[in-house]
This record gives sequence, C-alpha cells and structure tokens, in this order.
Amino acid sequence: MAVETRPLDLVDARPEEVGMSSRGLQNVTRLVQRYIDDGRYAGAISMIARHDRVVHFETYGSMDDEAGKPMTHDAIVRAYSMTKPIASVALMQLYEEARFQLNDPVSAYIPEFAGLEIFAGGTPEDYRTRPPAREMTVRDVLMHTSGLIGRAHPSTVGRMYAAAELRGSESDGTLRDMIRKVGELPLYCDPGSEWNYGISTDVVGYLVEVISGQPFDRYLEERIFQPLGMPDTGFHVPESEFDRFAACYERDDEATGEKRYRLQDAPAGSHYTTPRTYFSGAGGLVSTASDYMRFSRMLASGGELDGERVLGSRTIEFMATNHLPTGGDLATMGQPQFGETTMEGIGFGLGFAVLLDPTRAQLLGTPGEFYWGGAASTAFFVSPAEDLAVVFLTQLRPSSSYPIRRELRIATYASITD
Repeated sequence: MAVETRPLDLVDARPEEVGMSSRGLQNVTRLVQRYIDDGRYAGAISMIARHDRVVHFETYGSMDDEAGKPMTHDAIVRAYSMTKPIASVALMQLYEEARFQLNDPVSAYIPEFAGLEIFAGGTPEDYRTRPPAREMTVRDVLMHTSGLIGRAHPSTVGRMYAAAELRGSESDGTLRDMIRKVGELPLYCDPGSEWNYGISTDVVGYLVEVISGQPFDRYLEERIFQPLGMPDTGFHVPESEFDRFAACYERDDEATGEKRYRLQDAPAGSHYTTPRTYFSGAGGLVSTASDYMRFSRMLASGGELDGERVLGSRTIEFMATNHLPTGGDLATMGQPQFGETTMEGIGFGLGFAVLLDPTRAQLLGTPGEFYWGGAASTAFFVSPAEDLAVVFLTQLRPSSSYPIRRELRIATYASITD
C-alpha cells in the first residue's frame, strides 16, 4: 500500500529550513514503507520535528486490515509504556511545588508500603522474607529501582504478582486496589540494588493521586493534556472517535501468507473503548502522533510549548540525567528481561532512558538523548543537542519483534546537515 499523500498544513517547514535534508528524510519514508511492503507491520506513522518545527509527517499502510481502513494522520493508538514519561512528568510537577522530596520513603505517602520486606526464598504459598537494606524512595519508583517487578518477571515473586492479578494496564479495579495487593506481597530485591521493569510507574500514578488530591486521569487532563493541546490522549477512546481507533496486531512467525502478523486486539470490543477505573501510569493511555509530538516538543523545548509551561527547563534536564548509581549504565544493574531499551551505554533518569555512550550502545545518536517506547512497537526520542524530536507509531506486539527503533535513529540523524 502506498504512502498517504501528506497534507501541507500538517508540517511547519521544509527540512532545509531547520538543517535537515529532504532527500535524507526520504530514507525514513522508505525504511518504514519497507516494513509495510514486507508484511511486518499493518500500518505506521512517522513524525519528526526540529527546532520546534514539524518537517516530516507520513502515514503508511492500514490502521485496520480487517475493516480495510488506511492509516490516517489522526489515528488513535495504544501508547502502552509511552504512558510512563507522561506519568513521570506529572509527578515531577508536584516535585517542583515542593510537595515531596525524591529521597522521601514511599511509605510516607502510601502507608501500605511501610514494612515491606524482601523475598528470601520459598514458593508463592510458603516463602521467607528479610528486612530491606533501605526503604523504597520516590526516586526508586521513577527509576524502576523500587524492588517492584511485573507479572511477566521469571521469578517466584513474578508468579505471585500474576496470582494477585497485578496486570498493569489490563487490571480491573483502581490504583488503590493495586496498592493494597502490593502491600501484601514481598519485594523482589532491595530498593536501589537492581533496575527491574514492572509496575513502578503505576505507583507513580497513585502518588500523583495521593499528593495532588485528584484522580490521576483528571490531574493529567488538567495539568498536561489541556495545556499542551492533546485532545485525543486519555485512558479510553470516546465513542465519537471509535472510527479513528487502530487495530493492534501481534507477530506471527507461523504465517504462510504475505502478512507476518495476526490480529491481537480489534477496535470493536477492545477494553480501551469503555471508560476505565484503573488509570495505569505504566501503560494505560491512548494517543495520536500529533498529541505525542506536542508532548515531545514540550520536552525538547525545555518544558514549554506555545506559551504554556508544563515543567521547568532545569527539571527536564534533571529528569533526563542518568541517575543510576556511580553513573553506570543499565548493563551494570539492569536485569536481562523485556523492556523498551537495550542496556549497554544506556542510563536511566526519572522516567526516561538516557543515551550515555553511542559507541558502547552501538547506536547513532547524541549523548543526552532521552527516549522510551511502548509494547506495540511505538517509540519516541528527544535529542537536546540537536533540538530534535521523533515520534513513531504502529501497533504490533511485542516491541522486540524488529529493530526499527534503531534503524529510525540512523535514518533521522543521517538526514541532519548542519
């Protein structure tokens, strides 16, 4: 399927006006289109801005194969873990208001976490615990060093999470219900000792509720989505916008036809089409390319967009600084498990992965670039050094299926000419 013709009013400048090459950016288009033509993705969207001006905005393939609907610029997708940076920004807004300190114990705001101990062996039904070396802090939940994990973690504690139906963005109930369950389970490891991907950012969302006194969804709407002009971002798709909701697919290695994927979550009947009560900071949002680019441009512009300041510029710099102990990378303390980043040469800040050493990461980019992705292969990255923001959306699980995130960096950076 051919690339959709780009309406001129969706871009702000020619690439050459911001030190990029039109010919070079054609490689981005060709790269993504090749994934469509090869039957690896049903559809996709790529969007690039530099110096706060959008220079590339393309759609590819289909947003819903079964309905025969081509991808559109305003398609609504499942953001999954690209919710995490938004939740982290929300909590850091409250940090700027001096409502908490990063080294505060989480139990100061969540009494259920007082006295949490560390799993020391046994089975889910009969296990031992020990006291932690120190308490979990607010910074730990922003950094995934909290000792919390996820239900997919290959451990006894992971099985305990699954038995407790701690299902992240797919959970029923409320964030408060999640806190009660977690408070009855042991931590996987000492806070601060390991980087483990899991439900930490759901706790971030609950902290926003407790500290602000507002439901998490309402806080995000009033403090981030409305100020930034993100009308299509939220925890469910309104009925009036069902027609724009994309299907989600999963990789199918046994496929014999041209398509290497199968339907995983149809728009009709998806739990995203009904209002939610569990507002997952770890992965609950839906969004569009334009909306998420506005969030990314705010980050690239130091916390402000179109006269609306969401966060201070020094706070953005602080969040995008590597906070791992001794300045090391994720390979020094991250556990080999599913996540949205590689580990060598990559640090972690307060809600984002941070590129420390492009040569060690074997990744074309600039030190200080920060980024994250989502389970359905979505991704964004911001380079402060290049004043560059990139958003890529598709809907294919798992995100580890293909190396398109790395390939997009190569094609994008190669198009910079100044």
